Amino acid sequence: MDTSDLTGLTARARRLALAGNRRVLGIAGPPGAGKSTLAGQLADALGPLAVLVPMDGFHLAQAELERLGRADRKGAPDTFDAAGYAALLRRLRDPEPDTVVYAPAFDRALEEPVAGSVPVAPDVPLVITEGNYLLYAEGGWAPVRGLLDKAWYLELDRDVRIRRLVDRHVRFGKPRPYAERWAAGSDEDNARLVARDRDRADLVVRPGRATGPLPAPGADQEPHRHRP
Repeated sequence: MDTSDLTGLTARARRLALAGNRRVLGIAGPPGAGKSTLAGQLADALGPLAVLVPMDGFHLAQAELERLGRADRKGAPDTFDAAGYAALLRRLRDPEPDTVVYAPAFDRALEEPVAGSVPVAPDVPLVITEGNYLLYAEGGWAPVRGLLDKAWYLELDRDVRIRRLVDRHVRFGKPRPYAERWAAGSDEDNARLVARDRDRADLVVRPGRATGPLPAPGADQEPHRHRP
């Protein structure tokens, strides 16, 4: 089923939050599709019913990527701690009473993951998580889909995605020629991997040109900040 209506998406997420016990909603999609924007909008709309835990907090540190010789492919599946992310999802699915779980986040200004950034209280009924590889069926990512109660795939026109990616890279300090090469190269390589498993999603979200869950291109640059 396809949809682009934010009100309808929020209603779906709210029903999941009120279904009883902890639920996990995953939002997947290629780089630049607007996953963090949509996830942040849902978390804001649901208030105390939801918390946003980004997959990007499991990026390997830049020093480790350089040690492994993977720095030029940052964002590829093997540049994340996939097993660590799956372990966190398992812990979040079964919250312990009176125990706050602290999840990492990714700081785009630093281009580094930051541990202990997102507190998840045990009484929050819905965890929203977003990232490229939630539906990816290979390697350490394979268990992730089974740890999501619902999975949505966010699909956006390629040209719009690339423009957003270039603008984002430039905003965070990359020269425009470098940003254009990276967006059309590494980012698109990863986008093709992500699209391969889109059929594993419960719902495909296609934002319309005039309406839909996403703001105008370029407005989704800052990461959503969790409210304590």
